[in-house]
Amino acid sequence: MRVLVVVASKHGSTREIATAITEELGNAQFSVDLHDLQAEDTVGDIAGYDAVILGSAIYLGSWLPAARRFAEQHRAALAKVPLWVFSSGPVGKEGSQAPQDPDKLAASFDDMSICDHQIFVGKIDQADLGFWEGLLMKVMKPTTGDFRNWDAIRAWAREIATTLQATDSAPAR
Repeated sequence: MRVLVVVASKHGSTREIATAITEELGNAQFSVDLHDLQAEDTVGDIAGYDAVILGSAIYLGSWLPAARRFAEQHRAALAKVPLWVFSSGPVGKEGSQAPQDPDKLAASFDDMSICDHQIFVGKIDQADLGFWEGLLMKVMKPTTGDFRNWDAIRAWAREIATTLQATDSAPAR
């Protein structure tokens, strides 16, 4: 079974989450391709994939434009495969403060059936920020550090693998 993991990550933290997901699916014997939209900004035809996992960093309450574009451009194909969605960005020990509804974060998923949407707490490293982001951080004063829960991320990937293995092959939608 072929799985496509697509991610938009501004500073690399969300890509690291996608990499962990990719590793777990590979450990479950899936053929997995990882595409970073910020690096490539395009993904070709996704028709050959049996499932898709789409993730984005959250900035100012929304997904990155590259992730929203991907969802719009591949709307018809995404409606035909099992689709999992993840977001990364809220920081701090309190957990997620972002909306749980993926339609509020990304392009509308109205005609797509999302198997699950997870919001993972993120990471802020002052050294990675540009001038304007650093200035914004001084005003907003968020908690900085790495708050990602790797056990939860890897467990979610294993749940996806279990679901896909149970179906034996991706059902047509």
